[in-house]
Amino acid sequence: MENLKHKSAGFLIMAVLCSLMATQPAWADDDDEDDIQKMTETAKAFGLITWEDAKSKALAAKPGVVKEVELERRKFKSGWDYEVEIVDANGAEWEVYIDAKTGKVNSVNRDWF
Repeated sequence: MENLKHKSAGFLIMAVLCSLMATQPAWADDDDEDDIQKMTETAKAFGLITWEDAKSKALAAKPGVVKEVELERRKFKSGWDYEVEIVDANGAEWEVYIDAKTGKVNSVNRDWF
């Protein structure tokens, strides 16, 4: 009987600790604000379209909800692209690449991973 009390008390303590850990407040992540600021500064310095314009063009090409916008330097050709990650109405994820200089939609690809 004593052993059962110890097991019950241990279980209760673990349950309380788990619930306390689950209810801790989430801390704000400043990385998103830094990324937006860096994209804005880079776009201005190189004469590129804004990330907001890239987002609008991507949504026109593939309707949905924007998950993320990144400004990337091209690896094999010179120039810059915005990579806009979009989740469509069916929950599928898409990557839309926008030429950061011209605003042209370069590609729309299903993200399988």
